[in-house]
Parts: sequence; structure tokens; C-alpha cells
Amino acid sequence: MLRLRAIVHERLSGYPFLRELNDCRATHVSLEAAQPGLDPEVLRGLPDKTIVLGVLDLGASDVETPDVVAERIRSALTVVEPERLVVAPDCGMKYLPRERAFAKLEAMVAGARLVREAL
Repeated sequence: MLRLRAIVHERLSGYPFLRELNDCRATHVSLEAAQPGLDPEVLRGLPDKTIVLGVLDLGASDVETPDVVAERIRSALTVVEPERLVVAPDCGMKYLPRERAFAKLEAMVAGARLVREAL
């Protein structure tokens, strides 16, 4: 089996094309946010979409605490209404050891609960 894989070393920071995506037919847009430290202000470019926001940094070997995850969610909620925000891990969960992946997902759920209880 031939597998092609590419690493892009020179890439744009953030997501400068979000405004254009707002005009597409898709209802949801999934964005990595934890690992790149995405400024939630860029989410303003998608006022008509549901945002699936990565809140777990899968490039980090440590497991986030629920408080760290909750802060990432709260930060996004300064720009996006709760009804339009879906939390998710950043891309790459399949590369993690099962135990670490599970622990990160537990932190994501616990962090989301902290935020939901405060809403």
C-alpha cells in the first residue's frame, strides 16, 4: 500500500479564509484551536456556522485539566453563542496511546460540564 504524507513547514497562521467559508453550504466548520493557540476573534468570520472547536492539544503529551479545557471553551464563548459551539479534540487523536486519548477526552467532557453548569 502506498501512503503519501506531507508536512507543510511554511503555512499561514490562523485561518485567513474563514469569511469565505461562511458563504459555503456547509452548516458546521471544524477548527483546530488548542494546539495553534487560535485567537477566538477569528471565529467572528463565521457568524452563520456552527463551530466544532478543537479544545484538546493532541501534540502535547500532557493531559489537560478540566479547568484548562473550560477556559478554552469560555474563550470561544466570548465570540460564539453557546448554541453554535461544539467542543471536540484537535485533529490527531488516532496517533495517541489509548490511555492518554481516553484521559484527554475525559478532561474535555469534564471541562464542558464546568462551562455548562455556569451558563
